[in-house]
This record gives sequence, structure tokens and C-alpha cells, in this order.
Amino acid sequence: QVQLVDSGGGVVQAGGSLRLSCGVSGRAFSIYAVGWFRQALGKEREFVAAITWAGGTPHYADSKKGRVTISRDNAKSTAYLQMDNLNAFDTAVYYCAASRGPVAATIADYNFWGQGTQVTVSS
Repeated sequence: QVQLVDSGGGVVQAGGSLRLSCGVSGRAFSIYAVGWFRQALGKEREFVAAITWAGGTPHYADSKKGRVTISRDNAKSTAYLQMDNLNAFDTAVYYCAASRGPVAATIADYNFWGQGTQVTVSS
């Protein structure tokens, strides 16, 4: 099994930045990719970004390119999501997820999920 703990959310003013963290424990060697999704109130969960665990190759949702940066530190077994120039539409619960398969942007492709961390952008 793989356990994920996401953290780093909070309240930030519009235009500000946040860095989310996803701590990976358990059978981390079985992971191929780690992704970030978000779910705003009343909306479906959507893909933000993903990264291959071994090679560190990033993938981004087209709508998020330029404002988010995904990275990982294998030594710390942690993935990060740096978010800049935040606006009210970024308010959501952010979830990290791990996949044993190829990098993907669909929820069904991820095997393990963190508990979520709330990001609130105030105007």
C-alpha cells in the first residue's frame, strides 16, 4: 500500500502564491507518477498536474500551464505543487494522488489518494 499526506493549503490573497506538499510513504517504489487534482465546491474534480516519480517529467493541464509548477524530491519522498498568481477560481480542495501506471489526467488512473488540503483565495 501507499499512503499520501497532502498539506500546505491555507488562505492567500489574490495574486499570492502557495506551495502544496504531498508526502509519500509505504511502497513508494511501486509508484510511477504523482498527480495533483482539485475540486471546487459543487464542481467535479479536475486534473492540475502530474510528474513521473523516477524521472521527474512534468505534465500540466493546458489551463494551468504557466501558473503552477510540479516537482518532487525522491530523497524526501515528497511531491510539490507551486502555485503562483492565484485567483478566486483557484479556491478548491487540492488532492495529491499516486498512480502505478503511466502518467494520466483521469481520476480512474490513480490508485491512491491523499486526504486533500483546502486552498482559499481571497479577493
